[in-house]
Amino acid sequence: MKRIVSCCVSVAVVLALLVASVFAGDIAPVGAAIGTDKQGNSIHRVRANGIDIAYKLIGSGQPLVMLMGLGGTMERWPQEVVDLLSKQYQLIILDNRGMGLTTVNDEAFSYKLFADDVVGLLDALGVAQANILGYSLGSTMTQELLYAYPQRVNKAIIYATSVDGSNVAKVLSGMQITDPIILRYLEATAHWKTPLEKLPGITNPVLFLVGTADTVVGPESSKILATTLPGAWLVQFKNATHGLMFEAPTAFATTVLAFLKIDATIPPQTATTSARPIGHQEQPQ
Repeated sequence: MKRIVSCCVSVAVVLALLVASVFAGDIAPVGAAIGTDKQGNSIHRVRANGIDIAYKLIGSGQPLVMLMGLGGTMERWPQEVVDLLSKQYQLIILDNRGMGLTTVNDEAFSYKLFADDVVGLLDALGVAQANILGYSLGSTMTQELLYAYPQRVNKAIIYATSVDGSNVAKVLSGMQITDPIILRYLEATAHWKTPLEKLPGITNPVLFLVGTADTVVGPESSKILATTLPGAWLVQFKNATHGLMFEAPTAFATTVLAFLKIDATIPPQTATTSARPIGHQEQPQ
């Protein structure tokens, strides 16, 4: 009974946010203003999911959440990428828990917890649904958002991801990391396994982006996921590494924008009635 009540409350919250978003323009910041970045963008911090999440809003348009990789902060995104994306979308760029200006507590790290952080921030901002761009650690967070909160995601860009976090943790453990927060992230990553059986049920449009020379996660996970998820896009940058967005920021951002702009979903009835065999000619009435 508690689970049913909780589910009903969650649906009611999403519906209320959807109704509000119809009449709303760009997102207004909430929480305390705590400073500005090098470009003069205001940084705010708001209480959500038991921590204080630092974020900034850049640009105008539909919301696009940007989730950074392991050890990075909101300032890590290439400026060229931010500039191009913010011309068409309102970016929600945040620091993950325990990183940069976002606080942390003693709750055990897991990708479900990270997804809850993102949803908590969206709730605080009054955003019912957003596009998501996740890089590396952020890409796995995006996977979890699709499984746990598909109704909160419009389109998802999953960049440099993995289906088996234990392999990634082994690669990164060789770097002799000592930061306690990053070690907690690595522990959570070591236990990550993509629930491949859930992929056929995902209806959100998804783009997988990866470099063919990525030695951290490799391109195979993206290929597996793109093959398993119906209708998914897969774009591989030849010779690009784990940092392809730094190596080709303009091409990276242009690819993301093309995916976000195109509606590649055809209604079933339209697809059925418009399909004709090659050489078919309509008969005169």
